[in-house]
Amino acid sequence: MSALGPQLKRLGRHSVVYGLGGLVSRVLAVLLLPLYTHYLSTSDYGEVEILIAAMAVLTILLRFGISNAFFRFYFDSPDPARRTTVLRTSFWFTMTMATSGLIVGVILAPQISRLLLNDENGANLVRAAFVGLWAQMNFEQLTSLFRVEERSTAFVLASLANILITVGATLVLVVSLHKGPMGVVVGNFIGTLAVYLALLGYRREQLGLEFNRGLFRAMNRFGMPLVPSALFLWVTNFADRFILSKLVDTSEVGLYSVGVKIASAMILLLTAFRTAWPAFAYSIDSEDEAKSTYGFVLTYLVLLSTWVATALALLSPWLVHWLSAPKFASASRVVGPLAFSTVAFAGYIVIAIGVGRARRTQFNWVVSGLAAIVNIGLCFALIPSQGMMGAAIATVAAYVVMFLGMTWWAQQVYPVPYQWRRVVTAAGVGVALVVVGKLAGTGLALSAALVVCYPIALAVAGFYLPAERQRLRALVARS
Repeated sequence: MSALGPQLKRLGRHSVVYGLGGLVSRVLAVLLLPLYTHYLSTSDYGEVEILIAAMAVLTILLRFGISNAFFRFYFDSPDPARRTTVLRTSFWFTMTMATSGLIVGVILAPQISRLLLNDENGANLVRAAFVGLWAQMNFEQLTSLFRVEERSTAFVLASLANILITVGATLVLVVSLHKGPMGVVVGNFIGTLAVYLALLGYRREQLGLEFNRGLFRAMNRFGMPLVPSALFLWVTNFADRFILSKLVDTSEVGLYSVGVKIASAMILLLTAFRTAWPAFAYSIDSEDEAKSTYGFVLTYLVLLSTWVATALALLSPWLVHWLSAPKFASASRVVGPLAFSTVAFAGYIVIAIGVGRARRTQFNWVVSGLAAIVNIGLCFALIPSQGMMGAAIATVAAYVVMFLGMTWWAQQVYPVPYQWRRVVTAAGVGVALVVVGKLAGTGLALSAALVVCYPIALAVAGFYLPAERQRLRALVARS
């Protein structure tokens, strides 16, 4: 394990830096919840969430998998000229597709509004969402370059500038100018657009007029199979909102979305990791070293994500009470299931990298497609009687299926010695603590105590390796 130390420290260092940027983003997002819940009706908030979900699926379609291929092909050669060609080809393709999507969205805004919001009067809101789509696609393409360069600090600075401008603009538009949902949508893209324009100037020498068709075809062969996979993943992430809207109403979507926002504290950890992970994982040259590293990364990520999910599940009633208006109190019921669904997704992210490393992405869509079918089927079966809790249960089931399916496929094409006993123990102990807490009807103090006890419960369950126990004892002794 000592040989893995430098690799794990490198991943940890970049993840921490990315996490600092994500921390500010998540804290501000949570702090904006009282703003949204006081200045928007549950229906208004539901409309914003539906548009965000729709823009997410369009982003997947318009990218054609080029963002995934960018990370894989950038590390194919250490030659700076070749890497610049990869960047330029990706940049101009993304720019072309984003602009095409914006033009179509502006023209068809009334029809899109009627389809998504059941109201043609939301056409301008739809147009604003498409401007945000254009800005976000191009912004993410340029900031991806910081990630492959392992310049995590520069990436975070760009992200923080985006966040701060966005928050300021949103406060002015929603609170001072009373623009409602339009203020939220416009406020969310102002910062992205401003920082993107600054990055264009910063990267101007690298962004020449070059588009390598042969390279693009190769990148397309790698990335295209990931498009249906990403679409099915979007279905698993967002279809529940649309089904809730149709089977119940947008108010239920608004309540559910608050639960999603609280559970998205998990995304802080996961976003930091996902941002650092592809460049780190592909940069390891030795196959033996890569496989050994991947095994430990899965174990530690499941441990950390389960601990956070346990905290969110046990503390959800108080978190929702502190962060939203009283009319959103029932949203706390879905926080726990949604948080634990992210644990399964975290495992999926680690294991899927093996498929990318082996360049065997053709089967990914089957795995994510099966998960989407499970999600939709359970949503239609459970939502009529269970409402948003049915949607949360469907999400958990879908992510577990996706994790298991990807594990089977990845082990066929790129077998890795994962530490399955420890992975199951880490997740199982967290679930057990939540069950104990919910059955006991604990108060805040006892719920917090159960959260703190998670690493102790892992020791009782025999999770730690001898070297880990020795380090923990030394850490306790020093403290």
